[in-house]
Amino acid sequence: MGLLHQRHVIVAISGGIAAYKGAELVRLLKKQGAVVRVILSRGAKEFITPLTLQALSGEPTHSELLDETAEAGMGHIELARWADLVLIAPATANFVATLNQGSANDLMSSICLATTAPVMIAPAMNQAMWSNSASQQNIESLKQREVIILEPDNGIQACGDVGPGRLPQPETIVRQVASVFKTGEMTGKKVVITAGPTREAIDPVQYISNHSSGKMGYAIADAMIDAGADVTLISGPVSLKQPDRCTLVSVTSAHEMLEAATEAAKGTDIFISAAAVADYYIPKSSDQKIKKKSDKMTLNLAKTPDIVSIVKENNPKLFVLGFAAETQNVEQYAREKLASKNLDAIIANDVSREDIGFNSDDNEALWVEQESTHHFSKCNKAQLARDLVALLATKLEL
Repeated sequence: MGLLHQRHVIVAISGGIAAYKGAELVRLLKKQGAVVRVILSRGAKEFITPLTLQALSGEPTHSELLDETAEAGMGHIELARWADLVLIAPATANFVATLNQGSANDLMSSICLATTAPVMIAPAMNQAMWSNSASQQNIESLKQREVIILEPDNGIQACGDVGPGRLPQPETIVRQVASVFKTGEMTGKKVVITAGPTREAIDPVQYISNHSSGKMGYAIADAMIDAGADVTLISGPVSLKQPDRCTLVSVTSAHEMLEAATEAAKGTDIFISAAAVADYYIPKSSDQKIKKKSDKMTLNLAKTPDIVSIVKENNPKLFVLGFAAETQNVEQYAREKLASKNLDAIIANDVSREDIGFNSDDNEALWVEQESTHHFSKCNKAQLARDLVALLATKLEL
């Protein structure tokens, strides 16, 4: 199941240049399991066709206020009752003003007045129009009426201006839509998550590391945030955007991660060790770059600290979930780590598979406890993270 499984979402597209992004927005909402119905203003039809959106949504598009095919000819009432969320993206300056005035002169504005579902708008307009005091007063008034406002992005606009007013990327909008329906399973819980690789310096230029992308750990952080948790994310070097609404602690080496994890674990409720910590480091790394003078080089390595074991030893009542990235005998090795590290549970996956390996967007995993296992079927890492959080909430009886 996706993040929006069977949620009824109306996507209303007003007549701005950013209307073309509506196609990708609908596609992504559908991908996350939403049932999507699209409303197009007359202006929007100049930028994107109803047929395109009908093909992507699998539902007829709507434009007219009085729909003779709907019950009693009142299509706006039928749609307003059907919706779990009404999303206007893009919302032009004109529509923002219309919504604030409480007008009901077309299908979009009428649904916004008639629905009891949350209304979310993603304003998109020229930077000068966005900054205008009239627009800002409209936005503030709508906020007071509990309309959800997605702040526009900054950047180069179609007219050549630079500034705030760009429609947020469809992925960002979908995430904000999903947050409206967050479960709250982890509300009030403090959660620490480690993610990504560590880098162990050989010299100022070279280091020992691994192929971890950090995607799984970051996906778990997102899922925990959406579930209402207070999240601290301790991250090794990755090329990922920081999740919204969390505390990020950036580290490089295993020893830095240990120090951060030891401190963050104090007073927390759940510790999730999703980082791929290097197994060895060089105790005496070179202060200068090592020159390539011979065919061979010998490095004296020492074991890195076992972060998850140390955290559990220091906090015996803390629920600690480990990760095991294996290439063979996945469950067997996971159970050995579960016992040797005294963990409450461990997630194991086969990183030798290219379709679910370190840099893949998908994953398939086993939840392993002392007396049971749970199989997570192959899916995208965001969905697996959601499923993991739901299972964890069940295990902890939250």
